Amino acid sequence: MHFYKFFLIPLFFISSLQSFEEGFIYNDDIKIVYRDYGPKNAEPVLLVQGLGGQLINWPEHIIDFLIENGFRPIVFDNRDSGLSSRVKSDLFTSENKGKTISTTYIKYFLRLPINPPYTLDDMADDSILILDELEIDKTHLLGISMGGMIAQIIAANYPERIKTFTLIASSVSTPSPFNGPRRDVRKLLMQRSNNPEASMDERINRTKRIFKLIGLENNDLDTKEFYDKSVESINRAGPDDSGFSRQLMAILGSKNRINKVKSIEAKTLIIHGKEDPLIKVNNAYKANKHIKNSSLLIYPKMRHLIEEPVFDLFKNDLLLHLKGV
Repeated sequence: MHFYKFFLIPLFFISSLQSFEEGFIYNDDIKIVYRDYGPKNAEPVLLVQGLGGQLINWPEHIIDFLIENGFRPIVFDNRDSGLSSRVKSDLFTSENKGKTISTTYIKYFLRLPINPPYTLDDMADDSILILDELEIDKTHLLGISMGGMIAQIIAANYPERIKTFTLIASSVSTPSPFNGPRRDVRKLLMQRSNNPEASMDERINRTKRIFKLIGLENNDLDTKEFYDKSVESINRAGPDDSGFSRQLMAILGSKNRINKVKSIEAKTLIIHGKEDPLIKVNNAYKANKHIKNSSLLIYPKMRHLIEEPVFDLFKNDLLLHLKGV
């Protein structure tokens, strides 16, 4: 694969809590937008988002914690999310969008091969180009959910670029009905995949239902903050939500990574919720078994998200891990 890179002259912004620099790179004709919180002389941490996630969806309590402890968070929109490119595919014409994802799920249940428009390996290469553009030789790496799957490939394929690896709520196995989402969660994911052009209110309500299932139990989502963040994410992504389905195809069509993760050299911290309904906790034990230099933290109250009370459970262990203690 040939990579072509172009860089937007950095723009500087001030949010309510911190400044950051935004830019983009190109992987062939795929534009990837990133945000660098700095400072330039701090140790970088590349954070890789999960299915449908955007760079703005990283909680402020995580970004602030990293900055306050001397690190340089770098986040980005995966291809097919946020301000990054939507990938054109003949599979996703207006006539067959729903048929495509339904057929994908049938193949998933029958354990048949799935041919996605791109792979998790392609998404891993997107990440490396960001490091190249920022002239970062070596970084800490943190991935959650699908982002953890992408990060596994980064850590395995580019060991010389990784200081430490943190794997949260993810899986090293090829997805299957035996290690995948609980039925009620899977049903909601299907609804989103089959209706990418839903209205604003429909998308917000759908997000709320998903978060209630995969987030902290009894977490109040009927708040102005949740509504405003949902509106911001939807406006930022635009009306076409079909990228979610293509990312899902990349996950379901991914090859077995067991042999790949066995080659990971970086010191690895694996964090998982005991009650995770999206990626079952047995996936964390399997990751711990196959990543040789890894340690495992399982939390009974954690599900799939990193709300502030959940982050408080493991932030000190994360800091020790990043500091090499």
